Amino acid sequence: MKNRPLNSSRRLFLKAAAGMIAAPLIVPSHAVTSCALAQGQTLPNNLLRTGLIGTGRQCFYHNIPGYVRNKRNQVVALCDVDSWRLAEAKKNVLELYEKSVSLVKPASIETYVDYKELLTRTDIDAVMISTPDHWHAVQAVDAMRAGKHVALEKPIIRTIAEGKELVKVSAETKRIFRVDSEFRSGKAAHQAAELVRNGRLGKIKSVLVSVPQSDVPCPPQAAMPVPPELDYERWQGSAIKAPYTLNRVHTPRNFRNRPGWMRHLYYCDGMVTNWGTHLLNGALWSLGLDRTFPVEIEGTGTYPEPESFWNVLLKFEIKYRYADGLEIVYKTGSPYYKIEGEKGTLTVSFDWQDLDGAKGIKAEPASLLNEVIRPDEIHFLLRSEKEDFIDSVLSNKETLEPAVVGHCVTSTCLLGHLAVRTGEKLRWNSERETLEGNPKAAEYLDKPVTTIR
Repeated sequence: MKNRPLNSSRRLFLKAAAGMIAAPLIVPSHAVTSCALAQGQTLPNNLLRTGLIGTGRQCFYHNIPGYVRNKRNQVVALCDVDSWRLAEAKKNVLELYEKSVSLVKPASIETYVDYKELLTRTDIDAVMISTPDHWHAVQAVDAMRAGKHVALEKPIIRTIAEGKELVKVSAETKRIFRVDSEFRSGKAAHQAAELVRNGRLGKIKSVLVSVPQSDVPCPPQAAMPVPPELDYERWQGSAIKAPYTLNRVHTPRNFRNRPGWMRHLYYCDGMVTNWGTHLLNGALWSLGLDRTFPVEIEGTGTYPEPESFWNVLLKFEIKYRYADGLEIVYKTGSPYYKIEGEKGTLTVSFDWQDLDGAKGIKAEPASLLNEVIRPDEIHFLLRSEKEDFIDSVLSNKETLEPAVVGHCVTSTCLLGHLAVRTGEKLRWNSERETLEGNPKAAEYLDKPVTTIR
């Protein structure tokens, strides 16, 4: 494995590139100030009006509070194909507004079953999409073409072709796009990115990314009556048509349980994209590789037995090689990534994760964490993903995770899945964004993996 130098010239290039691509988000530390309004202050002409599409577990517990409590945003519409979830979400939004005297409560909160009806509203500026994975790119493209700015739950795509389309449409429509992943808003990931980008580890020697090995098989499931509150045909959309059963969708009248669609290849790729868009994302961000692709990909993995109803990868180990020789190993295990350089090593996870007594990040030597990033070096603005999106829309500036980042990061995860699925080493042409010499794998560039081998 070749060492990957992060020398002074490379740091200058990264600084320059970062400044050209996302100047509003990378600033000297002395210039970092809050763009938020003062306590209780509202500016009617600087207030975002947002619709939430998909009101399941992630939306109910995270996205609704994040958007309602932001003083520069109003939640004015909700959409879901499950009428119980829709009613509960509206109740949640209204309660949050009632509890706060400083928020600007909307005159009304309309509800919709068909997201396209919501998109016809000219008074809605942006949407937060929190639907199952197979709907993500479709709804995001429709929303941008309808003139809406888009925050989209990760993983944002199921195929590489969808990623290319998102990048294209975001540019054509000049709509702001944000991957709604909170990982880059964590202090641990933020600190690691600044340390690595500013050369504190020296030459990068190895990178290991690990995500939880938590997906499981499931016995065959019998068809069931569709719950009266669920419009199952709308829920399926363009996915392969299949009879309703509880473990294919989500638990009726319940937000807490993990939905079954997250473990079924008709709708989701499983942990390889689900947590890869957190942890592989964080590592690629630190390395400055989140706007590019690997040149070679190979991997092994284990699917459930063919009769299993849930059929996403149970475990995997993928190797990515980049143009300069750096190799990244991406596997199942526990959640963290480790970046080893000549001057030290960083191990990073979520801020709440215990890493041998350290929360979120640890370093060898420990003194690395006391390094001060100088005003003239690369800095990233630390704020929540919701704040980043809202501020970017109101200021017409690029977000920390625009469409090109979401495409490159998620497509890297998908390429890993394809390498496991085909059992072959893949060679990727970044200029053409295509696979070379492997027509079997290339078939999946514009269609999702829906079956195991």
